[in-house]
Amino acid sequence: MRSVKKGNFILFVLSFCLLCFGTAFAQQATTKAQPKKESAKKEEGEKKLQMKDLPAAVQKTAQEQTKGATIVGISSENEGGKTVYEIETTVNGRSRDMLIDTTGKVTELEEQADIESLPPAVQAEVKKSLGQNKVDRFESVTTNGVFSGYEAVVEKGGKKVEVSLGPDGKVPPPKAKK
Repeated sequence: MRSVKKGNFILFVLSFCLLCFGTAFAQQATTKAQPKKESAKKEEGEKKLQMKDLPAAVQKTAQEQTKGATIVGISSENEGGKTVYEIETTVNGRSRDMLIDTTGKVTELEEQADIESLPPAVQAEVKKSLGQNKVDRFESVTTNGVFSGYEAVVEKGGKKVEVSLGPDGKVPPPKAKK
């Protein structure tokens, strides 16, 4: 009787370990990139603002950059210890968001893009990188005036995650920690 209970216990422990390992393996196998989770709530420290609340240099740039656009939201946030201002807009029904530093310089521009409009080689890499996941949002990213790649928000396992892609549509290698 005791050996039966011991055998059942060992079987239970082995089954549990296999279940945990299998779940971890499956999760790793479905994640090709090191995606950032897109949270429904805004980053901590982000403050909602109005145009009149912006510093003069930021306000000037924001007004120039949003001509013909609908402003969806304005906020300030801390990135790398520095305050930046995010202006979320739509232009002709497409999203166009920008980050402006305190001097009024646009440091990042994200514009809604269509995967189908990319060059065929880049399109193929993007589709390969994103796999069969449903794409909720796809944007081209320009950093400090230079095209730097793409960002996609995809649904993986019922959760939305953000995936960064290089200009060639490939997932860049992880950055080494300093």
